[in-house]
Amino acid sequence: MKIVVLDGYTLNPGDLSWRDVEKFGELTVYDRTEKETDAIIKAIDTAEIIFTNKTPLTEEVLRQAPSVKYIGVLATGYNVVDTIAAKELGITVTNIPTYGTTAVAQFTFALILELCHHVGDHSQAVKNGEWSKCPDFCFWNTPLIELAGKTMGIIGFGRIGQATAKVAMAFGLNILYHDVNKISELDATNCQYTDLDNLFANSDIVSLHCPLFESTKGIINKENIAKMKDGAMVINTSRGPLVVEKDLADALNSGKLAGAALDVVSTEPIDSGNELLKAKNCLITPHIAWAPKESRSRLMNTAVENLNAFLKGTPQNVVNR
Repeated sequence: MKIVVLDGYTLNPGDLSWRDVEKFGELTVYDRTEKETDAIIKAIDTAEIIFTNKTPLTEEVLRQAPSVKYIGVLATGYNVVDTIAAKELGITVTNIPTYGTTAVAQFTFALILELCHHVGDHSQAVKNGEWSKCPDFCFWNTPLIELAGKTMGIIGFGRIGQATAKVAMAFGLNILYHDVNKISELDATNCQYTDLDNLFANSDIVSLHCPLFESTKGIINKENIAKMKDGAMVINTSRGPLVVEKDLADALNSGKLAGAALDVVSTEPIDSGNELLKAKNCLITPHIAWAPKESRSRLMNTAVENLNAFLKGTPQNVVNR
């Protein structure tokens, strides 16, 4: 059996092993595959098992790769695969649903704390000699923000949203959350379900943890930003298109919003003309919330478990039943 990994580098740049995947058959790992149809079909060749992270498997590709029986998406999001076409062709598609929960919650607060304290900027200021020249025992170049007692609005309250809420409450934040379903057992004095309008109006920080659907696309837009408190902050570690980037940049530059921190943007890698690159107090990181080694190791292990379950005839984490 032939197995091909189309874009293995982001999952495993060399600090993990493909050994457990090799046990199932003849393995070829490409660090990257060009996203043109012909290049993808050439890489697949006669493989029966395909793993992909961001390499698109369109209907056109799938119809020209008749050997493929299984596609393992090395991520939670699976929009890179035409799942409808895959189902028609009898191809099972699986994803990795839970590997990055703690990592993303942790990174969310790395972004929030950087907005609150600008640790990197202050460290650089010290190295630049500003503290040595300071007439006082301390100085700060930006306002410093304490989180305790403030309100965090979480849009999307699945595993990651809930994990983020637990961290937030440890900092003394009150939580307003919105999801398609109310999760009654989590409701408490400092963690409450609410509608979106109330969440926007009363949150000091709005953090996005929802999937990208038509109903959530562009949920951070000028209309909803107008509902927000002056000086509020926006965090996005979920999906770039949840944000209308021009509207967010305008709100930051006008001072309506005090800051934003984004680990995802609409086009990745980021386009050099993206307006957020020049927006005031906007932190942008290169889609790394998911990427600690511990998280990637869990992803690899689940990918192996998914393949093993498929080969045993009991597939798990199937997204195109």
